Amino acid sequence: MAALTHSKIAAGSVTTQQRRPIMQCAAPKRGLVVRASADGVPDIGRRAVLTTLVGAASILPFAQTAMAAYGDGANIFGRTGNQTGYMPFVGKDFAVNIPTKWRPSMEKDFKGIQMRYEDNFFPVNNLMVITLPTDKSSITDFGPPDKFTMENLSYLLGKQSFSGETISEGGFAPNRVSAASLLEAEEETDKKGKKYYKAHLLTRTADGSEGGRHNLIKATVSNGQLYIMKFQAGEKRWLKTTDQEGAAVRDSFTVA
Repeated sequence: MAALTHSKIAAGSVTTQQRRPIMQCAAPKRGLVVRASADGVPDIGRRAVLTTLVGAASILPFAQTAMAAYGDGANIFGRTGNQTGYMPFVGKDFAVNIPTKWRPSMEKDFKGIQMRYEDNFFPVNNLMVITLPTDKSSITDFGPPDKFTMENLSYLLGKQSFSGETISEGGFAPNRVSAASLLEAEEETDKKGKKYYKAHLLTRTADGSEGGRHNLIKATVSNGQLYIMKFQAGEKRWLKTTDQEGAAVRDSFTVA
């Protein structure tokens, strides 16, 4: 590096002195020290790095605390088994996981609907939660699961609108163009001792739409209310992946 020239002016005379190169830098602000290393890579002071790490670490407990105020972290309803591809929905005294690609629906198919969601692309796939007043103190007061399902929930499957005469149309009974089959009915008890009834029904119609409808149901009684969760999906998509989706949704349904 070329020598630096320093000029000094005093009493009308000029003197010039040759000095060795001196690099002067303004004093950096305290808290972050940057030094030039031999290879040109900045050397950040160890104290500044530690200060930064401590600051970042202090944020994490706050974030975890804030997150714990909601959903599974709060454990209000117990673990709902949320998985990738689902989003939690918390209603009045109940919670359920919903497929992320589903959207809210304003349809009110039945009395007492508290929420309803449907598939963005296939509205035949939908989910609803219904509450109805009851004088029962437990779901078991309705009788066994199969009796409860067929006597109290058959209206959720729809009624035949056709009126006329048929002779075993498509394998259906005479004068019938629709049918419902109970594939599953069982009782379940959660960790808190609350009893639920679970059912799986398949409905078919003569027009063969979707090959039928699968309906997964989960019901319980709490605080004078009968809670019913109903998940419906078309047969064609049920055989692909919707059966797993429906099972995950039904298993996640909990009531406080």
